[in-house]
Amino acid sequence: MEAIKAKVIDASAKIVGEMELPLDIYGVYPKEGILHEIVRWQMARWRAGTACTKTRGEVRGGGRKPWPQKHTGRARQGSIRAPQWVGGGVVHGPKPRSYEFKLNKKVRRLGLKMALSSRALTNKLFVAEGFPVVEKPKTKLLKSYLDTLGINEALIIVPERNLVLEKSASNLPKVKVLAVEGLNVYDILNHENLIISKEALDKIEERLRR
Repeated sequence: MEAIKAKVIDASAKIVGEMELPLDIYGVYPKEGILHEIVRWQMARWRAGTACTKTRGEVRGGGRKPWPQKHTGRARQGSIRAPQWVGGGVVHGPKPRSYEFKLNKKVRRLGLKMALSSRALTNKLFVAEGFPVVEKPKTKLLKSYLDTLGINEALIIVPERNLVLEKSASNLPKVKVLAVEGLNVYDILNHENLIISKEALDKIEERLRR
């Protein structure tokens, strides 16, 4: 495979050159099945699993038999909290549970490489030498920065949490800022473009080559 290159942009979003990226991280051919499994794993972990219904033993009341077993002309009933009664318990209803399932670390790491490669191989990955927002949150500056690049949707990766940049992006619905530590397959695939801070590149390599 030929060398994978990404455009390098400065703090005003002007292209100032190109950078060669390592093939073992940004040149891995994406496989839909693996990416699908990892996204499913991520979403399962995010599910709250707090849905809960009461069984007939948990619903208040219904301790006394509503009427005698025989000679009333009505169907026999043992409790007014049986499932067929209004206000009765629920049969086989949901109970609090975890939806999480195990996925090997090697597969998760491979999926992250594939997600990064999916953007690098389609020229949707940019390496940023700096960002326009430094001292205080300013959505206007960040929007102008993206407009210069000709995009309105992007995942921005920084070496560590940057609250100023995060707050600047909070009013832009298609823009998200993540630290390398929080980098994940779902967010990469959910954004058309990827902007990686130059300082974050080494941390990404370190994380994926452990």
